[in-house]
Amino acid sequence: MSLTSLRSGFTTRTTVPIYTLVWLRIALGLLGAGDILGNGMYYHWYLDSFSGFTFRYLGFEWVHPLPEPFLSLFFIVGFLAGIAVALGWRFRFTAPFFALCFTYLFLLEKAHYLNHAYLFTWLAWLLVFTPAWREWSLDVRRDPTQWSPVAPKWSIYVFPLLMGLVYFFGGINKINYDWLIEASPLHLWLRGRSEMPVLGPLFAEKSTAYLMAWGGMLLDLLSPFLLLHRRLRWVALSLLIFFHATNHLIFNIGIFPYLSLVLTSLFFEPDWPMRFVKWLATKSVIVARWREGWRKRVGKPIAPAELWHPRPAAILLLVGLHVFLPLRNYLFASDVNWTEEGHRYSWRMMLRSKQGTGYYTAVTPDGERKVVNPRDSLDARQYRKMVTHPDMILQYAHYIRDQYAGPVEIYGHFRVQLNGRQRRPFIDPAVDLAKTEWSWLSRKPWVLDEVRE
Repeated sequence: MSLTSLRSGFTTRTTVPIYTLVWLRIALGLLGAGDILGNGMYYHWYLDSFSGFTFRYLGFEWVHPLPEPFLSLFFIVGFLAGIAVALGWRFRFTAPFFALCFTYLFLLEKAHYLNHAYLFTWLAWLLVFTPAWREWSLDVRRDPTQWSPVAPKWSIYVFPLLMGLVYFFGGINKINYDWLIEASPLHLWLRGRSEMPVLGPLFAEKSTAYLMAWGGMLLDLLSPFLLLHRRLRWVALSLLIFFHATNHLIFNIGIFPYLSLVLTSLFFEPDWPMRFVKWLATKSVIVARWREGWRKRVGKPIAPAELWHPRPAAILLLVGLHVFLPLRNYLFASDVNWTEEGHRYSWRMMLRSKQGTGYYTAVTPDGERKVVNPRDSLDARQYRKMVTHPDMILQYAHYIRDQYAGPVEIYGHFRVQLNGRQRRPFIDPAVDLAKTEWSWLSRKPWVLDEVRE
């Protein structure tokens, strides 16, 4: 029986060709390995960002930077784990270890939060439960009896489903006054690139900001639906390549453009990587010999019944969570761009330009007052993020409180500028932050509203 007939014979109503899942495994392993090592080189070895105070995610305050030399070792081992995942080596051990490494890196410093890092964390853990190692891997090379040319449908389609939600809610979040009517955040960013050769004068025009604002909103909103259409998905892919290439040119957003395009490619037929390899085999003797050698190495595939299928409720819970999180800002009677209530985990990407300054006043029971400037102990990125995020302002206030042996009152004096408007008071200076606790789902009265004239 030929390899092709085996594939067609074992594809069932619950399974599809495995090849886009294998492509995802390789891409996630390489991108994640590069991201872990890049963070280690820049934030740890160059800036030494983890040696002092770190902002921790609420609920994960127990996550601390490892002492040296273990933190340096973590970045090296995490990089190697990503390479192992890409190669499909000991996947059932290295995949969860890699996901754990990336999660630890994500939780190390809240000031480093990026939407794509949050998304990648989810992707890494979902990959753990898939049979992504059962084709084109060192594991199958070692044990050909583990080979399978098919995978459960859920393991193929859950990834483009998540990317579709990212695109869709990215578009929904852009439907606001500042983005569409004023184009203010984009105009501010593009104007800062006006010195670039060739494109600089174009970026300085307000009309360019309007075109990109409306175009970005429509592309995000419509992309999931265009990608589901067999004939229109090539159009969508072309537009998205241009969109992500432009973002990469203008903004420093790490691996996000590459990750987005990898996930976008999963909207195409699950066997496209195999068809691409077949095409390469007609052009390259090396690829042709590798493919022929692989076909001879693998034997009879495992039965589809041996592949793991989660309960439908688990998939529904996953989808429900990623629909709720982007909508939760509507639970608060506030402007999420100002108060940040419901901002994280909601695909609110590049939606506002926000700067701030501030300091604290510590008052002891005997009336002694001391000004505490967070610039003195935070690095530039920590300070820039903290002064515009209420949860981080409160965390640092509690850090100051805990430095005192006895009771102390902590007051915050912060002013913030949103989308180029005038700076406004951000935190109520009359509220003692030392006695204020964080509330998950209720409005924070100590965060002042932006007053516009």
